[in-house]
Amino acid sequence: MTAPGIPNNYTLSTTCFGARLASIQDQIFAAVGMGFRRIELGLSEAPPTMDGLEDSRRETGMAIRSLVAGCRDSQNGTTLAATQLGSLVQDERERAINSVRRHVRLAQSWGCGTVVIRGSRIADERMRKRAAEYEKRLVDEGATPELREELLGFVQKLQRCGQKEVEYLCRSLYALRQEYPDTRFAIEPGADLDDLLGFDAMGWVLDDLEGVAYWHDVGRVHLRERMGLPGQGAWLDAYGRRMAGVHLQDAGEEEAEMPIGLGEVDFKLLKEYVPGDAERVLEISARHGRHEILTSVQSLVDHGF
Repeated sequence: MTAPGIPNNYTLSTTCFGARLASIQDQIFAAVGMGFRRIELGLSEAPPTMDGLEDSRRETGMAIRSLVAGCRDSQNGTTLAATQLGSLVQDERERAINSVRRHVRLAQSWGCGTVVIRGSRIADERMRKRAAEYEKRLVDEGATPELREELLGFVQKLQRCGQKEVEYLCRSLYALRQEYPDTRFAIEPGADLDDLLGFDAMGWVLDDLEGVAYWHDVGRVHLRERMGLPGQGAWLDAYGRRMAGVHLQDAGEEEAEMPIGLGEVDFKLLKEYVPGDAERVLEISARHGRHEILTSVQSLVDHGF
């Protein structure tokens, strides 16, 4: 299964390559050499050029199964534009919608039917500041039972504070779905305390938008669980039936995007919930190489995926 070149049943995120391979053509040939026949166009600090995409796809039969929306906002250069779909500022929302439109058009031209949109930070600066203070306490004190209880209450308050942003997010997603009915939009939670799409808010969005799917991120949810927030089982039990895909990675106490088998994630639990038709995307940090990718595939096979 994991011998170089022998096809496997997983999708490889291009995030795994980082800046090592500068063109999508090189990334596709590298993925094929490791046995992958499907890729996800993931996020990277150094996005590849798209030169040779069609030629390499024709030669290898590579399919692009999903795309993570994520170009920088042209106005500030730091925030990912797609994360501003729920912004309280109309101009930011419009730029976010236009950014996702561009991603959808590209995805459609490449035969990719799923666009993944990740969570975003709440706009309220007071809540952001409090979240940063809690994160510092986690480092200094550790996740004590008392602090975990405080964090759970804080995150619930943060989500109530962000209800207007969640409402705008729903409106933006609804408009995009009306405009692109053939594209499946999937939303993914964030890892940080000040992320808008916490456990409760995810439910609000999915309840409001029946056609929008859930995308599970093993590492991000594990990091939230380590802080005393709802863990893998809670997310999977609540939203697994809406799952379009999952980013597979291991995670430890403070680190995600680890090779499978090197962290603390219970993949046997995960296996029970992931639907048979959900996209299984391997996404580990670009600091890991070919060997770690192949051993991760073998670990997933050993866990029964």
